[in-house]
Parts: sequence; structure tokens; C-alpha cells
Amino acid sequence: MSRSYYSATLEKFQNDQDDLILGELTRNHQFALEDLQRNAWMYQIHILKSTLTELPGCYLAFEYAIPRMGRRVDVVILYQGVVFVLEFKVGEKNFTRSAIEQSLDYAVDLKNFHEQSHCRAIVPIVVATEASNYEPEIKSYPDRVFAPIRSNKNNFISHINLVSSKIHENRYLDPVQWIESIYKPTPTIIEAAQALYKGHNVKEISRSDSGAINLAATSDTVNEIINSSKENNRKSICFITGVPGAGKTLAGLNVANQRHNVDEGEHAVFLSGNGPLVEVLQEALARNEVAEKKGTTQQITKSQALTKTKAFIQNIHHFRDDALQNHTPPIEHVVVFDEAQRAWTLEQTRSFMARKKGIQDFDMSEPEFLISVLDRHSDWATIICLVGGGQEINTGEAGLPEWFSAIQRDYPHWDVYVSRKLTDYEYTNGENIYSSLTDNQLTIRDELHLSVSVRSYRSEKLAAFVKSFLDGNALEANTIYAQLKDDYPIVVTRNIDNAKNWLRSKARGGEGLGIIASSGAYRLRPYGIHVKSTIDPKIWFLNDKSDVRSSGFLEDVATEFDIQGLELDWTCVAWDANLRKLGDCWEYKSFRGTEWQNVNDEIRKRYLLNTYRVLLTRARQGMVIFVPEGDKSDRTRKPDFYDPIFQYFVECGVACI
Repeated sequence: MSRSYYSATLEKFQNDQDDLILGELTRNHQFALEDLQRNAWMYQIHILKSTLTELPGCYLAFEYAIPRMGRRVDVVILYQGVVFVLEFKVGEKNFTRSAIEQSLDYAVDLKNFHEQSHCRAIVPIVVATEASNYEPEIKSYPDRVFAPIRSNKNNFISHINLVSSKIHENRYLDPVQWIESIYKPTPTIIEAAQALYKGHNVKEISRSDSGAINLAATSDTVNEIINSSKENNRKSICFITGVPGAGKTLAGLNVANQRHNVDEGEHAVFLSGNGPLVEVLQEALARNEVAEKKGTTQQITKSQALTKTKAFIQNIHHFRDDALQNHTPPIEHVVVFDEAQRAWTLEQTRSFMARKKGIQDFDMSEPEFLISVLDRHSDWATIICLVGGGQEINTGEAGLPEWFSAIQRDYPHWDVYVSRKLTDYEYTNGENIYSSLTDNQLTIRDELHLSVSVRSYRSEKLAAFVKSFLDGNALEANTIYAQLKDDYPIVVTRNIDNAKNWLRSKARGGEGLGIIASSGAYRLRPYGIHVKSTIDPKIWFLNDKSDVRSSGFLEDVATEFDIQGLELDWTCVAWDANLRKLGDCWEYKSFRGTEWQNVNDEIRKRYLLNTYRVLLTRARQGMVIFVPEGDKSDRTRKPDFYDPIFQYFVECGVACI
């Protein structure tokens, strides 16, 4: 993937014919070229040729890739050691908020993920060509990303000169090194799904530095398994494991997208029992396709776009219900099951079938039934199970052992592929899951484990900190926190307004922020946090922060069920008294009626601890923990319930605001 469609020194740009430059842009453009885009390029070439002589020694690049977002910057200008990011709005008289936020997003993305930009001043400029003159406000964030400057076709060069004259740093920037710099993007799952769906490859949108396991290697391994199964008429099941945020869902989406070759008769689907995740991804893909094709000959309606996305990403329960009614082999030969550890036990499946489907004495767990559906194929099939350790958060979720029990009982002819990490306690709960598998049936492929979190790109130590914290190891948590705090801020407060202000002060451009809490956090209601008030995940995650229903408005709260598998850049984790500290141990509580009651069941205790594990691993850039002070006059919110939690965070080194 070319970094830019066209790049050149000022001298070369001035000497190249307009048609040659336009030809380069057109040749490198991967998608159908519309007249609107062609005309915009021609205008930009014309205006830049007539003005760039005022920036001697500059270097420019058209359509520079921002892989994480699946987008390209209109023009990047390197001048006097500064990176100027230009977003052109040809013919526009106004500066829309979306254009301003988009330009800032590009600048922040370069700062965070583009190696040669880490130590550079980055200045986004929105050029609404027909707009009135605005006096530029030159404002820099602490990381040397500047607030977007509003310019027009007549003054953007003078604005570049003005800003560059005020930035006193290394004036030399090797343009070739900058253009070819290592790029280490870590997209949100929404951004990744959009980029993959548009035709990008996981290699283009994932990190490739030596400190992170290459997601492409996992995808390549799974594709090898699929190809082998197809060529040899075998049935196979492989398990992809990883720490929270390691990219399991991204790897699964990539495989499903690569193998969704309808023209070749090879169908694949991404299935998840996580309703909010499915809804959000389907909606995001549909919205993105509608926006991308608006005003072109390929224009598509929202309903048409949703029909397409629902063939690619489906709710696992809809897939199951269809298989109950239709006993023929499914059209898909490749199926990706997201969050496979959350599939239902026999008891939960039987209860559901009796209550909701009128099917009595159903005798298969959800893993067993789902394997049986793919086993209907007479030739080959491959199941890819994405498994998160310590992620079971609801009653009736079977965990990993049930998949292996089903294989051992009824599917000895299936080939099983795992990594060595699959036997860790967090996946097996201590069970010997391989006890009945034959040596010929089991294959170890270590590429199937993703050990480094890429969600929290600012610190790969977040998962380790959260584990130590929940394990009650304050000393270890303190040590880890000291290593991550500069790159991944975590703070704690007793005041919800302080928490909201902290979030707003951190989020820039289109970065996501929101309040999240345990679904059992009933006594946070006095602080305006209503966990019983349901959200629409599509709106909460995707709508603009000015929408009162969106996450960014900081009014509606999401629970672990809404946000598992998804993420925001900045979160407020609101902590209630359902998980308390008593000395060195945790106390597990549930609120019933008007009182807190003890949770004695070990499985329910594990679910509750996992709830907070999920909440503490949803933020990509940093989080604030809100621990209420409580109220002595309210027996359900005694300060004694909350003070030890707050003190434990402080003991672990977390700063108080």
C-alpha cells in the first residue's frame, strides 16, 4: 500500500505537468473515480502550484494514508521541520465541525502512530476555499499537536508561514524518511471493520513493530488451516486466544472478510452473541458505505447497505435459529465465532429452548450444536473460535471447556488447532481440556495466541496492571502503574463532575469518551448514573457527542454487556459497592430490593470480578475511576463501603484528582 498517491519536492512538483500529477493520483486510487474527486484534485494542483513558491524548500504529498481510519489526508506539506496536514473543502464557504474534527483526528493519528512524527509539531489546517478570512488562533496541545487552523484559498500559505515562524525546533526534516516512516496503527474495532470492509488488509491497518505480535501472522496461520481443510476435505476448529484488547476480533473480522468470496462459492460469516457489538458494527459499516458513495453513481440507501453488512456480520443466535428450522448444511463453510467462551452451557441452552422455542429436552450445549451445524457439510468446514480469558460475565456462559467436551464426545474426526497458552487457568478454570484428544487430532500453533494489547496502544502493560489490581497484588500493580502512567494516565476521584471534566479535557477531535459501570451498580443512581436505563448501543457509540444519547455527552452510561468487545479512547469507570475491599480480599455483593446481599456462589463471584476486568480494559488512551464518597445517612451507600476501594487505588499508585 503506497503511503501517498503522489509526493515530490517543490521543484519537481512545479516542473511536473498537471496531467502527469493527475495521472499518478488516478493510477494509485484503488476505488471507482468520480468526477467530484477528479475535479477536486485538479483544483488542488492548480492552487498549490500558484502558491507554494512562497514556501521554499517544502515537500508535499497528496492523499497520504491514515490506515487506522481507512482514510487519506488531502495534502501533507513538510516545511521548516513542521508537518502541516491540509484538509481541502473545495467550493465551501463554511468550516463544518466534522471537517475540523477530521483534520485534528489526522494530526493526532500521525502523532501517535507515525514514528517520524512523534517528536514533530503537527498543524492541521482546514482549507474551505471560498470562506471568509479568519484570524488564526495558534494553540498547541502538550504533545505538539496544534488546534486546527481555519484558512481559505488566499491565506493558507500565509498561515503556514506564520505558524512555522513561531515554532522554534529542529528545522530539518528528511522528507523521504518521513514519507517511508514506520506506521504503527491500532484501530478501534469499528475503524478496523470499516477499513477491512472497504477492501483494506489487516497488514495495512495493524501494527508491525517488534514489540507487538503481528496480527497478520495470526490471520495467515488461520488461512493456512482453512486452505488445508478445503484441499483435504477435512473439518477443523481453531482457537484464537489473547489478552483483552489484543486484536482477536480484528483477526476474526479479517479472516471472515478474506474468505467471504461469494463469486467463488466460498462463503464466510462473522458471528457473535454480543448483541451490542453486532448492532454497532452493522450500523457503522452501513453508515460508512452510504457516506462513501453519496453523490456518486454507486449511491446506496441505508437499508441496502444494512442488508449487505448483515450477510457479513450476524448475531450468533439468529444463525442458530435458522439452523434449527433448516437442517441442510449452511451456505457458509467458514464461520468465525466471536467471544466463544460466552457460548451457553447445556442447562442454559435447554432452558432457553424450552422457554422461547417450545423445544423440550434439547440435549446439546450451544458449542455442541454450533459444531453440529458445520458438521452437516459432507466435504470441509472450518470454525474459528475467538476466546478471551476471564471474560465470562453472565449466567450460563460455558467457558472454553464445553467446546472441548463437545469435540471429545461427538466430533473426534475434527482437527483441533490451539496455542500453548490455551491451557492457562484463565481459559480452562483448571480443567484438563485435552484429556480425550488424540495426538493426531491436536496441533499446536503458537501464532494463534495474541499476547500484547493493541487496544491500549499507549501502554501494553494495562492488562498486566488490571490483572495485578484484581488479584489483590498492590505492590505489583504499583510497580506496573509507575511504568505506564506517563503514557497511559489512570486517575481516581470521589467527584463525578471532576471525572467528567477530566474526560473532556483529554478527548480531542473525534476521540470517543464515555461513562461505564457494572450492570449491578444500582447505588450509583444518586450521582446521575442509571445502569437500569438502557442505551441504544448504535447511537451511544456512533452518534456525535452533541447528541444527548451519545457516549460523548456523558449522560447515559453503558454497562459491561453494552461495551464488551468494543472500546472508547477515554472512559470513566464508575465503581459501586457491589465489589468492595475487605482487608486483602474482595467482597462480592448484589443489590436486591433495598439491601446489599452477599454473593456466595463461586461462579457468580467470578462473573462479577470479570465484569470489572472488562470495564477496566475498555479505554485505549486512559481512564478516570469514580469512587463515590458515600453518604452516612444512607445505609446502602455508607462511606465504609467505598473508602477502602479508593484507598486501594491510591495504594496501587493511582493519582487522585
